[in-house]
Amino acid sequence: MDVADDVALQQESTETGVVSPELVRRLSEGFRTDPHRRTTMNAIRKNGIAAVALDQDVLIRQQYTFSHEIDTGAITNQKQSGRCWMFAGLNTLRLAVMRNCGMGDFELSQAYTQFWDKFERSNYFLESILETLDEPTDGRLVSWLLEAPLNDGGQWDMFVSLVEKYGVVPKAEMPETFHSSQSRGMNGLLTRKLREDARKLRSERASLATLRERKEAMLGEVYRILVQFLGEPPARFDFQYRDKEKAFHRDAGITPQDFLRRYVALDLNQYVSVIHAPTDDKPFGRTYTVKYLGNVRGGRPVLYLNTEVETLKSIALAQLMDGEAVWFGCDVGKMSDRDSGVMDAALYDYDGVLGVPFDLDKAGRLDYGDSRMTHAMVFSGVNVVDGRATRWKVENSWGKEPGRDGFFVMSDAWFDEYMYQVVVQKKYLSPALRAALAQPPIELQPWDPMGALA
Repeated sequence: MDVADDVALQQESTETGVVSPELVRRLSEGFRTDPHRRTTMNAIRKNGIAAVALDQDVLIRQQYTFSHEIDTGAITNQKQSGRCWMFAGLNTLRLAVMRNCGMGDFELSQAYTQFWDKFERSNYFLESILETLDEPTDGRLVSWLLEAPLNDGGQWDMFVSLVEKYGVVPKAEMPETFHSSQSRGMNGLLTRKLREDARKLRSERASLATLRERKEAMLGEVYRILVQFLGEPPARFDFQYRDKEKAFHRDAGITPQDFLRRYVALDLNQYVSVIHAPTDDKPFGRTYTVKYLGNVRGGRPVLYLNTEVETLKSIALAQLMDGEAVWFGCDVGKMSDRDSGVMDAALYDYDGVLGVPFDLDKAGRLDYGDSRMTHAMVFSGVNVVDGRATRWKVENSWGKEPGRDGFFVMSDAWFDEYMYQVVVQKKYLSPALRAALAQPPIELQPWDPMGALA
């Protein structure tokens, strides 16, 4: 092929957008002439990109030592379920029970909260279907509702709505079952039933009152399914325990709501979700909510207060320094190593190994679907140098095997890039941010990145 033909092929490829054989030839030659590329190709093909790109120096640098730590209970395990938000919430509440009762370890029932979340979320979904009867089935909104009527994920305000309505119980009163820990099969059948119910509600021409009667019968079927998968939640129980001094205590015949009031004894209305979403459509100092994001009708709506990432750090640090753990949401899959438990923005040198830059910033990752909140955990410690956090101790809910006995360590730089939410008491907010909470929230579309469930 002479030069004129080569130029003609390049021009044709540019004008038509078609991948030409000549383009492929030139790209192949460019790859083969770089000996470093062949070396990395062989290493990646043999070991995988994660093993080749993992920076061992970062693993050494992120040590499991912290200047400030909170005593926690034994590590929990959500197993093959997406209940991280629920585990993280209950892990924060159990610390109050342990302190109030003088116990060394304690665990609240995740299956109890899961039962009521599935039941309430079924009602929430069916009510959303009734609200959208005039929308086309193949329209974006109804399609979005039908995509995942009741997955496992959730948010802090959804957790609060559940525990304020139904209370909490010790794990011994409603232990884990096969399907609480491996929820896919249960979720699949419930989703199938709810989509069937949605079709019935959308197909029947009847008054709203009549449709709600139909809905109650549908909820009866959901309840029957849940009891068979998870057991029936206790209405009353005897709370019995021994404290650290081996003294025995019994509180007989109490309700889950009694237990919440007496032994957790936290005013959950004093806690607020503060987020860092640095996109152009979400100015800082404003509050936000997300349409059709929730689980309990009549419960606490999801509410976010958006601010700078340094503010997220300062308020989380203040609560930790006062001895209280912090619920948070992040994108756990980015730049983290499950085995070591290290979360560091420089953990994998993908750019250097592949010879390709990855330049999306945090806002770009949110806007273009590359990142969003995927997991909730708890801060239970922090390393402070000259008044600033250098690394954060993370209590996970994946059992003892990952990380250091189930705990992870997060670098401050990782916090900058992949942290999206912390839950703190309002007293840690500045006067300006407390005033901002009084604003009516801006409603975001259901598919907005901040509508992601942990």
